Amino acid sequence: MASSLRATRLMAVSLGSTRVVISSHPETAKEILCGTAFSDRPVRELTRLLMFDRAIGFAPSGNYWRHLRRIASTHMFSPKRVSGLEGFRQSVANSMIEEVRRAMGERGFVELRGILQKGSLDNVLESVFGGSDLGFGGELGSMVKEGYELMGEFNWGDYFPLGFLDFGGVKRKCHKLAARVKDLKSKLSDADMVAVLWEMVFRGVDNVAILLEWIMARMVLHQDVQAKVQHEIDTNVGDQNRYIQDLDIVNLPYLQSVVKEVLRLHPPGPLLSWARLAVHGVHLDKCFIPAGTTAMVNMWAIAHDPSIWADPWAFRPERFMERDFSIMGSDMRLAPFGSGRRACPGKALGLATVHLWLARVPRVQMASIPTG
Repeated sequence: MASSLRATRLMAVSLGSTRVVISSHPETAKEILCGTAFSDRPVRELTRLLMFDRAIGFAPSGNYWRHLRRIASTHMFSPKRVSGLEGFRQSVANSMIEEVRRAMGERGFVELRGILQKGSLDNVLESVFGGSDLGFGGELGSMVKEGYELMGEFNWGDYFPLGFLDFGGVKRKCHKLAARVKDLKSKLSDADMVAVLWEMVFRGVDNVAILLEWIMARMVLHQDVQAKVQHEIDTNVGDQNRYIQDLDIVNLPYLQSVVKEVLRLHPPGPLLSWARLAVHGVHLDKCFIPAGTTAMVNMWAIAHDPSIWADPWAFRPERFMERDFSIMGSDMRLAPFGSGRRACPGKALGLATVHLWLARVPRVQMASIPTG
């Protein structure tokens, strides 16, 4: 769609009464994501109904937001915490591999999505709550699935003064889901804590599962890439009888390049995840942006721009072997986790999980496309 619309450095559109500017260039993207003028996130009706307005992603800038961010970076997603969870990530990987083998033995095929989502949910519950066997993990899993579907629905009330109407029953569905989220107060004590932990679970489950699913699909389609990953692991890790560890990942640059290339071709939340709100009027790329304007970064368009990437539609992990390239937010040509003060706080944990689980998979028989 971005190609058909001839995405430019900065585009302006109106969605009802909502002013929106969309960046499709690294320079304007950096001003939006890292500048102080766009320090808030736009809070829509569904965001409030699902309690995200009190969580890290959408809370307005200020002492409360800084306090949440400090807790996340110091305790929940610190390097020490990420390292300390490696044993549990290994345990989840073992469970997923056993489930894959069981399914292949019984049916001859496996549906990876359910297995990856269950593994991701257990991993997030362990990192957020300190345990995955809490008695309400299954309920949270269904809530996350329902929440993602609701967030993807268009709500007319966000853009037109039609609050008294409920097209498609979106608000009714949100109220029902919000009641289930608030019911967590019977197990947790504070409304703000419920909102923060609910957001962590919501964002942490599908992002990891979907990324791994895309990687698996690409490796099935590109058997040569799968073979190179396997060869790299055999060469740099060697012993087939020992588990690959986090410390081994640094010696697997091609595997890391595969992850980067999949993130480039299939960025999570390619548009809405980078939405910001102008807190005051500001000039952006010689254009005046009034306060209250929603600014978005079209990371999909940037990642497929032929002026930035050679042969952008090709799946070629080798491009990341040819140059040192960070995807943690310092280079706007590819910032899948966002950038600036509102970058994803769990990006290190997410990448550690994806790298470790992906490194374990090639030692299990991978699927291939039948010939003939």
